[in-house]
Amino acid sequence: METTPAAPSEEPRPSDLQSTAPRDPDNVAAGEHNTGELRQNSENEQQQSDQAMDADPVPPTEQIQPSNPEPKPTAVINSEKRKREEEEQTSDTENKKKNSNSSSNPLWKTSLCSYYRRYGANCSHGETCRYAHGEEELRPRPDNTWDPTSNKAKEMQKADDMEKDEEVEDEEQVALDESSLDKCLVGLPRKWVHDALKKFLEEKGISYKTAKKKKGMEVGFVTFENIEQVESAMEILRESSSGGKTIKLRDAIKKSGDGGLVEGMNSSTRKSVREVVTPLAHLSYSDQLEHKKSSLSQLLKKLTRNARKACPDDLPLPDWILESREIGGLPCKLEGILESPLTNGYRNKCEFSVGYSLDGNITVGFMLGNFREGMTAVEEPTDCPNVSKLACTYAKIFQNFLGSSELPVWNRINNTGFWRQLTVREGRNPDQGINAESEMQIKEVMLMIQVCSTGVEEEVMKAEFEKMRLAFSQGANDASYSLPLTTIVVQDHTGISNAAPADCPLITLLVAGGGTDGSDCLSIDKANIHDYISNLCFSISPTAFFQVNTLAAERLYKLAGDWAELSEDTLLFDVCCGTGTIGLTLAHRVGMVVGIEMNESAVSDAQRNAIINDITNCKFICAKAEDVMGSLLKEYLGAPTDASSKVISNSNGHSKKTEKISEDTNVKLEATDEQERNGVQEKDITDSSEKKEDISATDAGLTVSDGKEKQHRFKNVVAIVDPPRVGLHPTVIKALRTHPGIRRLVYISCNPDSLVANAIELCTPTSDKPVINKGHKGWRNISSAGLARHRTKSMPNSEHFRPVRSMAVDLFPHTNHCEMVMLFQR
Repeated sequence: METTPAAPSEEPRPSDLQSTAPRDPDNVAAGEHNTGELRQNSENEQQQSDQAMDADPVPPTEQIQPSNPEPKPTAVINSEKRKREEEEQTSDTENKKKNSNSSSNPLWKTSLCSYYRRYGANCSHGETCRYAHGEEELRPRPDNTWDPTSNKAKEMQKADDMEKDEEVEDEEQVALDESSLDKCLVGLPRKWVHDALKKFLEEKGISYKTAKKKKGMEVGFVTFENIEQVESAMEILRESSSGGKTIKLRDAIKKSGDGGLVEGMNSSTRKSVREVVTPLAHLSYSDQLEHKKSSLSQLLKKLTRNARKACPDDLPLPDWILESREIGGLPCKLEGILESPLTNGYRNKCEFSVGYSLDGNITVGFMLGNFREGMTAVEEPTDCPNVSKLACTYAKIFQNFLGSSELPVWNRINNTGFWRQLTVREGRNPDQGINAESEMQIKEVMLMIQVCSTGVEEEVMKAEFEKMRLAFSQGANDASYSLPLTTIVVQDHTGISNAAPADCPLITLLVAGGGTDGSDCLSIDKANIHDYISNLCFSISPTAFFQVNTLAAERLYKLAGDWAELSEDTLLFDVCCGTGTIGLTLAHRVGMVVGIEMNESAVSDAQRNAIINDITNCKFICAKAEDVMGSLLKEYLGAPTDASSKVISNSNGHSKKTEKISEDTNVKLEATDEQERNGVQEKDITDSSEKKEDISATDAGLTVSDGKEKQHRFKNVVAIVDPPRVGLHPTVIKALRTHPGIRRLVYISCNPDSLVANAIELCTPTSDKPVINKGHKGWRNISSAGLARHRTKSMPNSEHFRPVRSMAVDLFPHTNHCEMVMLFQR
């Protein structure tokens, strides 16, 4: 190659010295085999330097030069440029050859191209793409499987499912005897009712005695007159189907005693109560944690994918999405999972259903399956490791009482009966250590029995309640170990589902001295029990929310407080605060806490808990968060100039109103529980049905105790949200997202799916021209993440959050569930 001599003042480059220096004759033989390696290293260094210059060109004046740099002649620059172009052409040729020979790779064309799946066209790589552009190019994988997204894989999966159904059908043996004429039809459309089922049987020519079907269930119940009718129905159903789905005949559960009403489906392939309630109990605890961490990682990746799809085309992807490639597609680093201090018998609240077992006996325990699938059988909870021995004992006592009761248990098929559910709530003894047995930690116990009083005379109910009270008291006294009993509460609920509203009437039957000496508490409510978190005493009413794993909840709240970076200059919004556990446990680390909760009894508990623990910097609002969140943010985080002008303009009357509210608040906080039940309401408990978005935090009694005004006191504003399983309301998300005053948000979720949906709206960039949603006819069939992407289009333009870190806390050992904590900031 032609070379150009360097200028006299130019210092020779290391590569020039290496290529022009005379070789030592004594070292020629020894270094001959290293010549090619040295040349290759020199070319690689030059190529890397050229690529770096092309990728990020820097003006010559800003490039790093050796000492006393000298400008290169134009001839040298042109020579290096030609050399670089030749090397690039050679590299391209080699890459094409490499791609053309990639067919020998065992994974070549074994997966569909993501661009092809999305747009149905070839990607920019063309024929050199290692992924298949169509079903014709797709090849089987080395393990003889196909890409799960391909049609071939779906067809194979469908065939496998059909084979499994046939195997299950072969295993299911329908009893053919005169004592088993009650059967279930499985696989019916959910929208069918009695008339539709009877019409179907008549059209198929199936003879029967009685038939009934409840809307929403996939199972209908048919009683035949003889064995011949059963055999004929089985033969006809084998040859027919409805809606492309085969309808099968199964045995039904029949109640013992008189009446013989059908109560549910019996199946030989059913799961045990241990498998239904604690599906991970067969694994070691370390394996359970690893399983949960893996599942959460997959769910978090869904956040990254959906946020990428929701990002407007006219905006660049946010940094956290681009950086997700470096951590396996996660939106932020998943820092692990905190263990539960107690793994067995950790639940402080257990809700036991009342029904019939597979043998037809009255049972208090857990249902064995999904009601929609016709599984209404109930089995005892004795084999469930997450339930305490104490709770199982009370369930057994109640079960024995129901066997002699004159009133019937609840029938889920007919929606009739009296006894429905037993709830056992436990209060822990703070003096016991973590390593003590769970039963030794229990200091107080509340029993809540749910009944349906429809059609039952009041005198009969009172007599049954007295018998039940005596049965529980006698059972507690006869137990082989200490069995505390603080209070018995009856909840009268007439709805179809056992999920009763918070305002259902409650009747207190028993007060056994509170079950405690009261030394740690200032007041004991007859219908409440008490538990302890972080050395704070919490009063818990029958329907109030409280974490079911007390010891793990301590770790959860500490983690949330540490991530929030709290200080004395912090204003903390505790959204969906429940009984105030989060805000009260963190109150000593912040300047003020504002809690929002829609359950009125829970708000009363929160205020009572603040008095019990002598905490004065917490205020609680009784309202739906979506109704008051926007106005509270304006009240506390509004511009100081606007706030001051507002005070000046209303100085004649507003200050007096504020002073009066403060006085009322102090007086009402000292009110007794009896006064609260008689209708005395605090000023800062606002009825959401009367005051919606225009509610003022000042009007709600949220003045700071020392009289200083809102935002002037606090330099840092943090929100901690702990919503129910459905997640935050879209209005709350919009208020948190669009207000620039909140820079840090800690999200505690018991349902990672709802966390992903809410995070999509919080962390996705928005355009200057938001799209107004006109509704979607098929919204019921859209996933929660899809709905979140849809709502993001109408989000007002605002600075988005970014996920910073996440960690799980195992509050539910032996189950698939756990709490997820994620930190957002901007």
